[in-house]
Parts: sequence; structure tokens; C-alpha cells
Amino acid sequence: MEPDLKNLRIKRGLNLGAEGGMAPASRWSSRWIVAGVVILVVLGLASLIYKRAGAALEVDTVRASAAAAASGETVVLNATGYIVAAHKIQLAAKVVGKVAWIGVEKGDHVKEGQVIVRLEDDEYRAQLAQMKGQLENLKARLAELEHGSRPEEVATALANLNQARADLENARVTLDRTRPLVAQGVFSRQSLDDAEARFRSAEARVNSLQKTYDLVKLGPRQEQIDAARGAVAQAQGGVSFAETQLSNTIIRAPTTGTILERAVERGEFVTTSFVGERGAKGYVVSLADLNDLEVELDISQNDFGKLYLKQKTTITVDAYPDKKWQGWIKELSPEANRQKATVQVKVKVANPDEFLRPEMNASVAFLGKADSGVPGKASVFVPPAAIADGKVWVVSGGMASQRDVKTGGNTPAGIRIDDGLQGGEELILNPPKDLKPGAKVVVRGARQS
Repeated sequence: MEPDLKNLRIKRGLNLGAEGGMAPASRWSSRWIVAGVVILVVLGLASLIYKRAGAALEVDTVRASAAAAASGETVVLNATGYIVAAHKIQLAAKVVGKVAWIGVEKGDHVKEGQVIVRLEDDEYRAQLAQMKGQLENLKARLAELEHGSRPEEVATALANLNQARADLENARVTLDRTRPLVAQGVFSRQSLDDAEARFRSAEARVNSLQKTYDLVKLGPRQEQIDAARGAVAQAQGGVSFAETQLSNTIIRAPTTGTILERAVERGEFVTTSFVGERGAKGYVVSLADLNDLEVELDISQNDFGKLYLKQKTTITVDAYPDKKWQGWIKELSPEANRQKATVQVKVKVANPDEFLRPEMNASVAFLGKADSGVPGKASVFVPPAAIADGKVWVVSGGMASQRDVKTGGNTPAGIRIDDGLQGGEELILNPPKDLKPGAKVVVRGARQS
């Protein structure tokens, strides 16, 4: 049995032959099998690439239009800026004081002359009363001077003068009597000196009262009256100033508009100059007429030559991209900005409405007269999506070819082509990046033959 079992063992390195016998193994058979598989894979890939190379790309197309621009105008420049109120007012107080009442909120519409804020006015009323009292006092003094002396005053002055004259006459008689008696030795020399002194004193008093009497009869001098009138006029000015200060405690809207900011609250102190966010306020509200809006733009000096006063514009804002507003250039700054190399331009919004707000971003298209670019030749217009890097893709006979074009301005009808197209060409919109000249294309939605 053992020899038979040994004969049944399979020896390594041997394969069964065609007749069931054993044959030497060959490495070449394995290599041929691998090579065959590789060839099949390569042939499959080549077939796939060939089929794809022969397939047409689906594209969207548009016909180049040879019609003129519908509006007769072309966009010569696009720029961005901000919506601003043409006349924004920060309404300030003319006097200092605490806010007693405020009657508006942000966004309120106010009319010219409407009361917005009232300040505490106790001090100003007291000052007015004081000035009025001083004025009445000066008026009474002026009236006294203008009417002159009263008859009673003249009579009193005359009576005093007559009494002085009598005293003078008495002093003269006493002096005449004393002089011979002193010479006779009856009276001493001292008695004569006393009599002479009394006489001179009485004589001086008569002269003084005579002048007083004359002045009373004449009345006050014109200079005194003029000085009194000046004092009255000064007091009247003081009263007017106090009245103005009192009226300034009531702050009114200087124009019709909309409240943009409410800067104070009841009890806050208002001053005539701004001193800080947490201190006294220099203004109470800011307001503007939202029916008078502008767009402020900084235009590069390289593009400034394309603009002129009264030039028409089209305005859009980021908040409402589907809406458009008309405008025109209102102001070209007479001075350029050296640091920015720009010139400020203000565009008047011709048709403002409730959608526009100050400080909104705005895009402005400046319009100019449309022209063909080449005399005697009609302009061709294509959508912006058909142009890339100054080139267009033209579809002809199911094949795509690239063509250089010379573009003009941007118009409502599209981008004007001054050279490179005749009109009527079928152009590819948004061409794929991997599109090659000579590639087969088919219009999206059409059947490939």
C-alpha cells in the first residue's frame, strides 16, 4: 500500500497536461493573461474618450443685436457713493438751560415753526422783569427832565433869593453903622471885621441863589435830556434782549423735515456749544428734508473728464436693487483731494421717495449720448455675459470659435460692440472655462442630429 500512496502524491512545480499527465509550469502564461486584461482596459478608455470627444457641449446662446440703443444714451461711468440729505440741520439751543419738555421722536415729521423742545425759563423771566423795572425808572427821569421845572420850584427858588437879598441888605446896614463907631472908638476893630464878614457872606449867598433861580427858570440842559434818552434806549435794548433770551427757551423747527436724531432727554442740560457725549449737549435734534436728497461720490481724477454739470444719471441702492431713481449732477467740487486723487461730485436725486434713506450705499450710472463708435456703421449690442476678456464665442455650423471684439459703453440695450461683430451672430452666454476653439456645441434644449 505504501508504494501506491507515494504514487498518488502531487509533485510541486508540475501542472496537469492535456491528457491528464503532469507538465512543467510556465511563467509566460500568466504574463499573457495580464497583458490581455490591460489591453482590454486601454481599449475601453480610448473608446470612452473618443465618444466624449465627439459629443457636443450644451451651451446657452444669444443673437448679437444690431439695433440702436433704446434710450439713445450710454453709460460713460459707474461709481458708488452715499445718499445724503442736501441740507441736514443740527438744531441747537441759543441759550443754556435744562430740558423741561421734548415733543418729538426719531422719524417724526415736523413742520416749520413747530415747537420741538422747551427749556426751563425761570431765570430768564426774572431777568426780563428786572430789565423792565430799570427801564420804567429811566423813563420817569427822562419825563422829568423834558417837562422842566414846576412853578412851585421856581417860586421856592425866588423866595430863597429874596430872603438872601434881605439878609444882604441887613448886613450892609450893620456894616455902615459899625464903621463910624469903630472910628470913634465906641466899638472895637473886631466888631468891624465881623460886620464886613457877614456882609461878604450874605453877598455870596445872594449870588448863588440868583444862579439857582436862573437855572430853575431855564430848566435842565439839552445835554442832560439827551443823556437820559440814551439811558432809556439802552434799557429798552436790555428788555428786548431779555425777551429774546426768554423766547429762545422755546426751540422750534426751522424748516419742514424729518427728525433724524433726538439728542437730549428731559432734565438734561443744554449748552450753546458741544462739550461731550455725557456732558451738556450742543444740539437737541438733527433733522432734514428727505424730499431733498443727494448722492455724494468721490470720482477718480482719471474719470473726472467724462462728467459735466446737469449730466443725467441713474441711481440704484443695495437695499432695493430692482428700483431705479433718476438724477443729475448738481455740483462738481472746485477742488480735488490730493491724498485720494479724487474729486467730489454731488448728484441730485430727481424723484426721491420713502425707500431712500440718508447714508445708504448708492450706485450711480452717469449717462452720455449713445454713438455707434464707427461713423456710418450701426452699433451692435450684446449682453455682458457674452463677453469675457475682450472676446466672444461664436457658434457656426455647430462649432465654437473665439473672436476678439472692441467694446464701447454700457447701455440699457447691452454692451456696445464697436468692432468684431456685424450683428446677428449667435454668441455663447457664460462660456465654459474648458471650451476650446473648434469644439462641437449644441444649443441647450435643442436635439442633436
